[in-house]
Amino acid sequence: MADVSFNLNQYSGLIETIYDLSQSKSVWYKPLQALRDCFAANYVTLILKPTFEEEEEELGLMIAIGSGISAEKKVQYLPYRYHITPFNNQQPDTVFTVDDLMDEEAWEQSTYRKYWCANVGVYHVMSVDIATRDGGIVKLRITRPESEPNFSNEEKVLCQMLVSHLKRALDIHQQLDRSNSLGTMYNEAISRLSIATVQIDESGRILEQNVFANELLTQEDGLKVQGGKLTAHYPNDNRELKQLIQNSFKMVRESDRPILPEAMSIARPSGEVNLGVVVEVIPSPAWENSIGQGKAVVYIRDSVAKSQASSHVAKKIFGLTTAETALTLELANGLSLEEAAERLNIRRNTARAHLRSIFSKTGVRRQTELVRILLNSVAPLACNDADVGI
Repeated sequence: MADVSFNLNQYSGLIETIYDLSQSKSVWYKPLQALRDCFAANYVTLILKPTFEEEEEELGLMIAIGSGISAEKKVQYLPYRYHITPFNNQQPDTVFTVDDLMDEEAWEQSTYRKYWCANVGVYHVMSVDIATRDGGIVKLRITRPESEPNFSNEEKVLCQMLVSHLKRALDIHQQLDRSNSLGTMYNEAISRLSIATVQIDESGRILEQNVFANELLTQEDGLKVQGGKLTAHYPNDNRELKQLIQNSFKMVRESDRPILPEAMSIARPSGEVNLGVVVEVIPSPAWENSIGQGKAVVYIRDSVAKSQASSHVAKKIFGLTTAETALTLELANGLSLEEAAERLNIRRNTARAHLRSIFSKTGVRRQTELVRILLNSVAPLACNDADVGI
């Protein structure tokens, strides 16, 4: 039996550890191990993705920590099947043990105990099905071998006290995970629009950048990374860029109204059209003293960059053939009809025939209109064909 006579410091430490799991899946070992130590358990398991009766062929997902799990792995991800456990359909957020569901003889004769629990040294089970804010259920299982005493009422009470904290920690984790996923999607969408984004601090030091920004800065054609900072190639542009960044932060701090982002153009040694740059300060709470700690996003637009439009999506939304789609994309990248025909290795007459068909299907009459409707469509927002193996 575990010693549940916690002092306030021990209880506070356990709660603090539980909230660690809200930060990242990579730190789940620590809170699960803390629960294992607290209840003198041989295993602690979180069933994150249970399957349901109509999905019996699907495998769920559970995270287990305890005896027999290698120290290197610490936490093991294991399959979970819905239909072999007797612990389903319990009252959410309510701690229960085997004794609350059946007598000892029924438990010992159950298929689940014989063919699942006995093989891994599990006999006593304390459980709770935690209802998350999004309507899901995360199942917590704390177990002991038959050689150890059953879970006491005091231990059930302690576990029940922890449920609300586990519930909040899981909700926070889901919100952060969803927010991170949404941020990644937005970042990828911006990249597909050929917009480079660079997150900087007030000194211009680069904190993060998207894939398109990485490619653009690697070329060092107008902008580059020098000493970890975003730097313009020409001294005059670099001074203006530094001033732009400083003024952007200053204006946000000194104004209680939304500030329009500041912009400038950056000349390029290659002679290509100037890069367009917009600096937008990331809002921070009004109560936060963020002088010197602010962050901003620098949006960089390369007007001569090739369109990232997906040929698969363009073909689908405009009803074009494969050949017509290829020609449309080349025209969108700034080529003339003759240049596009040469690039695609087709005759000019063939290209003209394709273009007439494209005009008929899209309802436009000029190449400039065709380029406009393509670039304003959802085609550039879709995954690149290479990403999905098309």
